[in-house]
Amino acid sequence: MAGDALLEARGLGITRAGRELFRALDLTLRPGDVLHLRGANGAGKTTLLRILAGLRRYGFEGRAWRRQAPLFLGHDSAVKALLTPRENLRWHPSGEGFEEAARVDRALASVGLYGYEDVPAGHLSAGQQRRVNLARLFLSERALWLLDEPFTAIDAAGVARLQARLARHARAGGAIVLTSHQALAMDYPLRALDLDPVAGA
Repeated sequence: MAGDALLEARGLGITRAGRELFRALDLTLRPGDVLHLRGANGAGKTTLLRILAGLRRYGFEGRAWRRQAPLFLGHDSAVKALLTPRENLRWHPSGEGFEEAARVDRALASVGLYGYEDVPAGHLSAGQQRRVNLARLFLSERALWLLDEPFTAIDAAGVARLQARLARHARAGGAIVLTSHQALAMDYPLRALDLDPVAGA
């Protein structure tokens, strides 16, 4: 991996059901970079994020390198219904859990879940469950964030708070790759990568 890059990908390509989604894709993310993946449903945005996260190891061409493990938040809420929001934030498949109760509670308040800390997640709405997962953005110390539709089921005020959080992370030297069907209004420069269908595919 060259220089200060947090992530590099070279020659990525993937074919699904005989249709080539993208080919020969190169990208580099350095501290401070925010990359917005754009494209229609089925263009391969989620697949690309999973490749970059190291969650998809087969069925594609090329290689991706990460300087360290990323924070990956998928499109699903990824919370355990029997656990409370506090308990969910203490555990994560990535191994990045958060034990300090006061910090966890502040993160939950930041996503509008003050007062829900001890309610089993199964009793929360879909949007509230999604916000439990998004609270990780106010806790994670990982430099590279890979986010799949982080603003889904979030109201306008919540979207504004999250975009401000992303901008702070990038200004502090983090890097972000995200998908979103919403127009982004971050107070921070973005790069865009459009995943368009491969010509003739």
